[in-house]
Parts: sequence; structure tokens; C-alpha cells
Amino acid sequence: MRSPVNWALLGLVIQRPSYGYELVQRFERTYGEALELSSPSQIYSALDALARHRLIEKLPKQELEPGVRQPKPHYRATARGTRDYEQWLICQLQEERRRSRLFAQQLAVLAPQAALGVLERCEEACLKQASAVAPEAASGEAWREDASRLTARLVSEEDRLAIGAKLSWIEYARRELTALTTKRSGPR
Repeated sequence: MRSPVNWALLGLVIQRPSYGYELVQRFERTYGEALELSSPSQIYSALDALARHRLIEKLPKQELEPGVRQPKPHYRATARGTRDYEQWLICQLQEERRRSRLFAQQLAVLAPQAALGVLERCEEACLKQASAVAPEAASGEAWREDASRLTARLVSEEDRLAIGAKLSWIEYARRELTALTTKRSGPR
């Protein structure tokens, strides 16, 4: 399964068993601009894919709310679904690292002056992004707060740390490229 929508949806089902339309609403609230649906029907396609891979299952009717005449099918994660989701999360960190290495390799194929220009634009983008990161107040009782507040704090801190690391790396790369440029244009 490669679709980030499928994995994001699996996370929502792990969080709480739900039915299709409720999942559409939760998906849009939770992932907003970070991950957009092409249409609400994409959720139903994702549910089918997750069920085919045995990552989710329909709740038996006796586990649904009593008194509902035509209950909507609710889905819950399987043990395999939870395990695979956790493994997928870990792989996302590895994928992020792979993309960073690829960027460095692609930058290195440019002439030093061109690479310095790219670094300049990267730094501008990082600084613009940094100014948009809203600082979240730290709390020692995160477990008592609702998931959206915790999510906002986690995302904000990850953004802050990632931007700081990128800016540090850009400064390092700038020094290395400048030294290379100086060495090439030095006395002959």
C-alpha cells in the first residue's frame, strides 16, 4: 500500500472505530491542508483497500449502537493493521532521511555558484516557513489534553526543530561550497 491517504485513514480507524462519512469528516479535520482528498469517495476506496489487505474489519452488528434501524458499517483496525501502521510510521522517518540524502547528492552535482544560489533560496524558504510556525505553549500534562491540541504542539515542535536543523545544514553547506569556490579560483 503506497497511498498516504490509506495510511492516514488507517490511523484514524486505529484511534477510534468509525463509519465512512464520519471518517471523511475526521480526515478533513485532522489532516486538513497536509493531505487532501481528491473527493470524499476516496475514503470509501481506501476503506476497501484496507479491508482487502486485512488491516481493518467491519464491526459485528451486535457491537454497534442498539436501536439503529439501518446501522452504517463501522470499521476497526485489526492487530495486523496496528502493527503495519506502526511499521509504516517508522519507515516514514527512513524515507525522510533518504530524501535528505538525495537532495544533498543532487545539490552536489551543480556548479558551486549554482549550488550556493539554490542554498540561498532554500534558506529564504526555511526562514519564511519559520515565521509561519506558531509556537505552542508547553505543558507537562499533554496526556490530559485533547488529541488536536497535542497534535498541534507536536507538529509545531517538529517544524521548529526541522527548520533549525535545515538552517544549520544550509550554513554548513554554504561554508563547504564557498571553500570549494575559493580553492578553485585561488592563485595558480
